[in-house]
Amino acid sequence: MTVTEPGTEPVTERVTLAAGASDAEIIAAVEAWLRAHLPEDWQAAVARGDLAAVEAIREDPERGPAWFDLLGDSGLATPTWPVEHGGLGLPADRGAVVTETLARYRAERHNRDFVGLVLAGHTILEWGSPEQKAERLPALRRGREFWCQLFSEPGAGSDLAGLSTRAVQQADGTWLVNGQKVWNSYAHLADFGLLMARTDPSAPKHRGITYFLLDMRTPGVEPRPLKQMTGNAEFNETFLTDVVVPDSARIGPVNQGWSVAITTLMQERNGLSGRPAVGPGEADELVARAVGNGSWEDPVLRDRLLEAYVEEKVLQMTTVRSFVASGDAAPTAEGSIRKLAHSVLAEKLGVLGTDLEADGAVAWDPAEGSEAADRFLAMKTYSIAGGTSEIQRNIIAERVLGLPKDPDPERHLPFNERGRG
Repeated sequence: MTVTEPGTEPVTERVTLAAGASDAEIIAAVEAWLRAHLPEDWQAAVARGDLAAVEAIREDPERGPAWFDLLGDSGLATPTWPVEHGGLGLPADRGAVVTETLARYRAERHNRDFVGLVLAGHTILEWGSPEQKAERLPALRRGREFWCQLFSEPGAGSDLAGLSTRAVQQADGTWLVNGQKVWNSYAHLADFGLLMARTDPSAPKHRGITYFLLDMRTPGVEPRPLKQMTGNAEFNETFLTDVVVPDSARIGPVNQGWSVAITTLMQERNGLSGRPAVGPGEADELVARAVGNGSWEDPVLRDRLLEAYVEEKVLQMTTVRSFVASGDAAPTAEGSIRKLAHSVLAEKLGVLGTDLEADGAVAWDPAEGSEAADRFLAMKTYSIAGGTSEIQRNIIAERVLGLPKDPDPERHLPFNERGRG
């Protein structure tokens, strides 16, 4: 079957689901589509558990993009997007069933597409102009554009609204942007970035910010990778020097970018709490490793592993319940609870991994790498990304528990007058 979307080329093999389809019906429809379209060698590799072979196909420069084009045109890559924009129009909990089914076949989009597919996609759907939606969404759902997030700055991390990157509108309507961003994952590879810049320093800090969809190939945009202690370098600091941005790249009203950013941040915190499905997780992997190397026989370590296993399953179940309860509603501060719980669990699992495989943590060969060491060194990621755990505790205290906010005597002062006293 072929259907045509306004402003795009024909879309083939669109998945269709009956209104109110059950989880079982959704799974059956997705699996039937996968059996008909997933390459035979891919299906065979999944069946025998050869994940390396699957990853080789996914990373193939010709086969990978071709698959993600097909997946995007089917609606399965973006199940919660509206039908008119290439999605299936499913509520969040039903969309999660689609994503989890794809994951069992390793047919889902790459984790590195999170910023584009989840953050940029949902932000554009909510705030974008018709032209921005028509121009950006088709490429996003097909994985043809890679995105990064240009929010944090050296002087504005946890206090994101304190950002000082400046955007000044010129006589011809364009914006001249100068400043520095930091901790920008994959910015050196990105085609576009979600950019927040201060456009009115005379307004209080939350009110004078404007949000842009920045073409990373624009002259004056300079990402510089930052090498981490894991040896990887996906983070960047990004310098913006006299970058000319057209007003058509602005998303949302001038000086109301903080409201747009809230959409992005809520999606980020919701996404960083894990997929809404109950099944094998990191604790299961640690248990398997412990059984394999004999450390499972240590009763104290075994008790700690089981405790982490239960915590992970509780978090998974809570996430599922949250998605079901929220339906089509936008993510709320409740996501901060799950994001915080995920961060605490990630640190616990990182430490456990080194305890059950001590040699892999302290005596490994750098040339070969070590999963235990990598996970230990990266275990703080979730407690920082998407807002630190301290920020999440503040959000929970204020917006969930109703506790008073910390006093800020400069809250209503113009941004350019803060700190003068």
